[in-house]
Amino acid sequence: MKTPLPTHPLRSAPDLDPLLDAIGDARIVLLGEASHGTSEYYTWRTALSKRLIQEKDFQFIAVEGDWPDCFAVNAAIKQDQPTYGSAAQLLSTFNRWPTWMWGNWEIAALVEWLHQHNRQRPLAQRVGFYGLDVYSLWDSLQEILRYVEKQGDGAVHAAHQAFRCFEPYGDDPQEYAHAVAFVSDDCQDEVTEMLRALRKQVAAQQPDGLLAREQQFNAEQNALVAVNAERYYRAMIEGGSASWNVRDTHMMETLTRLLDLHGPDSKAIIWEHNTHIGDARYTDMRREDMVNVGQLARQAYGRDQVFAVGFGSYQGSVIAGKKWGATPERMTVPEGTRGSWENLRHQQLQGENALLLSQELRGHEALQKSIGHRAIGVVYRPEFERFGNYVPSIIPDRYDAFLFLDQTQALHPLPTPQNEHTPPDLYPWNY
Repeated sequence: MKTPLPTHPLRSAPDLDPLLDAIGDARIVLLGEASHGTSEYYTWRTALSKRLIQEKDFQFIAVEGDWPDCFAVNAAIKQDQPTYGSAAQLLSTFNRWPTWMWGNWEIAALVEWLHQHNRQRPLAQRVGFYGLDVYSLWDSLQEILRYVEKQGDGAVHAAHQAFRCFEPYGDDPQEYAHAVAFVSDDCQDEVTEMLRALRKQVAAQQPDGLLAREQQFNAEQNALVAVNAERYYRAMIEGGSASWNVRDTHMMETLTRLLDLHGPDSKAIIWEHNTHIGDARYTDMRREDMVNVGQLARQAYGRDQVFAVGFGSYQGSVIAGKKWGATPERMTVPEGTRGSWENLRHQQLQGENALLLSQELRGHEALQKSIGHRAIGVVYRPEFERFGNYVPSIIPDRYDAFLFLDQTQALHPLPTPQNEHTPPDLYPWNY
């Protein structure tokens, strides 16, 4: 008879004590999810994030979301009195498909808590909320124009040049991507010059205090998004792993900049899909020369400073689209396939939830080889799941801990009207 894996019961927030102990003094805590549409992933990440903020003084949460939309949330939760109405109204800015990822009632509850928490702290110590992703090319360009025109000289000319370069494509990134695939003209030089000019302008200023520096950071970050988004959309047309690597490298660069902004003792909580936070070197992503945030963070800061927590479930329901840009639906998540990580944990735990710590798993020989581990993107077809939704993984090396939730339910989206333009299709890596 095989020896069962060591586990810890997982019923309520106090059951996270062994995980908090294992995290120790890590500077970066990466919290994953096996889908972008499962309620329990959001609620358990919220429970853990609250404890990290309250007990270990983490300074910010950074998520797999667009910078401008998340920065609006960041500014709102640092106000003494809310001027945004309700959290649900604030989150209506997340109106680009997939709207449900951050426009949902679970995030609304987190936003309310962050605002209440921040009101009890000095301005310079209020917890932030930022976006790491690279899709917001046009929104970021518009933010830059507003900033440089308010500031006056410096980067105004470069910003207008960049904006005019993209103007023929409206605000449709897919049109730009397809256009530059067939002609030599692109906007790379324009966005690079805009970033250079903006950095020069920012370097000449000396803002006082974290919040003032944060406003400058916002402008520079939008320019960085424009540079890397332009690279991303060009790489996407070429195919292969290039666009994935541009995206995750951008997210890692943004995380590094945020840590630098908040000072040498700052600590970060990251919310992203398992495919971004679980070290790619211990999955089949490595064969495709794909890197991710989990790998890059460990390489940059050291294994002892980075703690990655994977999430997964055996069966339930999820919010997703049947194809890219489709109307989101509540779908059934079938039982984990035979022999998968999820199926084996279900058998062992007989329907119970559990916390597993990698330091306690490494002595088990069976876990030193790859095992199928479910990953559901924003596009999902349950009937085809076994053909492409399992990522071979060495679990104890990919993550430092794992939250197994046997039965899970779909996320609760807000009724947000969708913007007519959808980012280009990322399939098969729609995480």
